[in-house]
Amino acid sequence: QVQLVESGGGLVQPGGSLRLSCAASGSAFIINVMDWYRQAPGEQRELVAGITNAGRTNYADSVKGRFTISIDNAKNTMYLQMNSLNTEDTAVYYCHGQIRTGWGMREYSYWGQGTQVTVSS
Repeated sequence: QVQLVESGGGLVQPGGSLRLSCAASGSAFIINVMDWYRQAPGEQRELVAGITNAGRTNYADSVKGRFTISIDNAKNTMYLQMNSLNTEDTAVYYCHGQIRTGWGMREYSYWGQGTQVTVSS
């Protein structure tokens, strides 16, 4: 089993910045891909950014140039640096991982509990 725990959310003013973290913990696991998703009130959950264990990244068009995803493989921790935040970024942000673990080191999908990001004056 693997646990994903997000941190770093909070309330910021428009134009401000936040850095989210997602720490993976457990025994005998290998991260293949980790992603950040978000879900705003009344909206569907959407992919914000993703990163592979090799460091390849992708971003939603709405956050390109403002957000940066990174991963520290040694620490099994993923980060999302969010700059130039606006009210449209308000959402619960979820950490997700495609992680090999357990019997035969098969790949499983894991989700964190989410962290609230609110952008408001």
